[in-house]
Amino acid sequence: MWELGVDPAPLLREAGLSPQVLANSEQLISGVAAMRLLERSAAATGCVTLGLRMAEKRSLASLGAISLMVTHASSLRLALAALTEFRNRVNSTLMLQIEEGDGVVVVRENFVFSTPEPLRQGSDLALGVLVRLCADVLGENWAPLAVCFSHEAPPVREMSIFPRLFRCRPEFDSQFDGIVIDARDLDRANSRADSDLASHARKLIEAVRYADLQTTQQRIEQLIVLLLPTGRATIRTCAESLGVTIRTLQRKLDAEGVGFNELLNRVRMQLATQYLANPCVRVTDVADLLGYGSIGAFTRWHTQSFGASPKKLRARYPDRFRPGHSVRAPR
Repeated sequence: MWELGVDPAPLLREAGLSPQVLANSEQLISGVAAMRLLERSAAATGCVTLGLRMAEKRSLASLGAISLMVTHASSLRLALAALTEFRNRVNSTLMLQIEEGDGVVVVRENFVFSTPEPLRQGSDLALGVLVRLCADVLGENWAPLAVCFSHEAPPVREMSIFPRLFRCRPEFDSQFDGIVIDARDLDRANSRADSDLASHARKLIEAVRYADLQTTQQRIEQLIVLLLPTGRATIRTCAESLGVTIRTLQRKLDAEGVGFNELLNRVRMQLATQYLANPCVRVTDVADLLGYGSIGAFTRWHTQSFGASPKKLRARYPDRFRPGHSVRAPR
């Protein structure tokens, strides 16, 4: 921030954060506060690639104890599995989806918040860290086949960071945020692997895991994201996936003060905001991705949830989602 000519202290205070909190890699902070801080910082500095610049300067040690598990995993597959298993120790709002097929692997990123939030800087930061993590396991000369961004390309003057950080040509206005890699990279041996160090790190993390076990709510949010495009994001399917009855799942959610329909709507609102902000994704495709059988049903839900039809709200997204502009959930 200082090198961009902006004092970060006022922005931290505005977000309710302190420099001392950020200095502790094991200290978890509010995901919403972090996301809004990134957007406000991008607006204050006028740097639309701020998240990528942060990723470029960030070391894997900032992941805390889990960095040892990742760095010394015997393969990238196991490193990503560890990152997914212990995501509550890194970022509980960020979900990774790994899809294999036709000789390639797509690693997608999805954020889940209780209210729709602008995601550009946070998503860019997470993508940059993900690629650096992969390179740490596979070697400095490794590069993904492609890196995909759902947002538009930045100004030409800010494009130089992409080849430095990703070593491949970026694809903008994509239908998802994530990377595409060679399927063989998943199981290629990590020359730096140390099973003793990885095992030691796991024991350290599991020793305190009781404090941050994944909640039922978080597990259901993950399932909803995965099941929505199939049209099977129902409480019955989620209960079956967890191996419990519908009544048991309802009791667990009730104990956490949330209902299934509330979670379903929350995830849909975040994803709808994300998809519709990309002008290359048709409204009909968004309806399919959110599990609606017809454009009419999707439009009625969207109008009720956001107070406007998808097409009308999409026209306002460039202003609503400029860096630093906050979004409030409809009441």
